[in-house]
Amino acid sequence: MNIGLIGLGKMGLLHASILSFMPDIHLAAVCEGNGKVVRFAKNMFGQTLFVDSLGKLAGQKLDAVYITTPIPSHFAIAQFLYSENITANIFVEKTLTSNYEESVKLINLAKQSNGVNMVGYMNRFAVTFKKCKELLDQRTIGKIVAFEAHALSSDFIAIKKGTPPRGGVLNDLGSHVLDLAIWYFGELQVKSVKTNTVNDSYFDVKTRDEVEGIFDVSWQRKNFRNPEISLNIKGSLGNIEVNNSCVILQKNNENRLIWYRQDLADNVPFLLGAPEYYREDEHFVKSLEEHHFAEPDFETASKVDQIISEVKQRIF
Repeated sequence: MNIGLIGLGKMGLLHASILSFMPDIHLAAVCEGNGKVVRFAKNMFGQTLFVDSLGKLAGQKLDAVYITTPIPSHFAIAQFLYSENITANIFVEKTLTSNYEESVKLINLAKQSNGVNMVGYMNRFAVTFKKCKELLDQRTIGKIVAFEAHALSSDFIAIKKGTPPRGGVLNDLGSHVLDLAIWYFGELQVKSVKTNTVNDSYFDVKTRDEVEGIFDVSWQRKNFRNPEISLNIKGSLGNIEVNNSCVILQKNNENRLIWYRQDLADNVPFLLGAPEYYREDEHFVKSLEEHHFAEPDFETASKVDQIISEVKQRIF
């Protein structure tokens, strides 16, 4: 299977490395305009064609293409790939686009292409968050009553003004916990927005079942050297707390149960970044091979963009 990739930043190099390890996968072409990066990458991916413009990907017989460029470029690149028939199968790093309107347009293009599409929300493939989904599906804590969702880091604690890095905190860090909440609870509706800046966002939502939730998103929070995604879920029979490291189940009047990453068979054939990245790419590749639905696809991921767009509109 021939795979193309656009953009050799951090995520591009990560996906390129993982794909190159996978059996029966050939990283056939990479589009990257930075000459220094290309010279470095050629030492890693010697049998890969490197091009400096999207048009040069035409005619390469690519089974799928990964888009790992900055978020504002996602829509134009995906639109070009579809319109020029370069591929019908596209993987896009999160978020799908910069706004919900662009995401809807891509959904329609994807449907017309009849291909496989996916967006890179890798936390769905992390063993702790998967364990939490399993417990919720089993109704271990009964009827969901409320939840709190947090996405916190200290990455930009010194930044006060200026251009928002990486698209702003909601598109970057916050989109991960939004995707998990939608995966766990279904579609969300924004109730009110208390704070929303490029660095901090605090708002509340409700689900179709009238479950209320709170989102606290910041990359200027002290003592979070490593970003942390977490949810605290309250049910009629108990609570679940989950983050990148562990799942804690506290049922009413019972002893607390804890599952750590190492308890949950967190192993992959090739480790780079975190195990969930390999599982994510494996899922997309398997979906290509079997030509079936990949998740989260463009339509699912657009629900994250819809919430982000609505939160921004409530403030600006």
